[in-house]
Amino acid sequence: MPTTTNNNTTFIRNYIILAATVMLTSMGLTDAFMTPTRAAQQDRLNHYGQVVSAGLVAYSQKLGR
Repeated sequence: MPTTTNNNTTFIRNYIILAATVMLTSMGLTDAFMTPTRAAQQDRLNHYGQVVSAGLVAYSQKLGR
């Protein structure tokens, strides 16, 4: 009987540690990917991509003439 109680206690302790680890990791990932500075950086990258695409199109049209 004491062995069963010990195994249950170990299981519950490990489950609590795992749940806390998952919660803290998910909060950290959310903070890393949903910050306003990252959104602003992504917006700049999107605009930069449009400028590069326009430049490539203009260059290919110039080569085609």
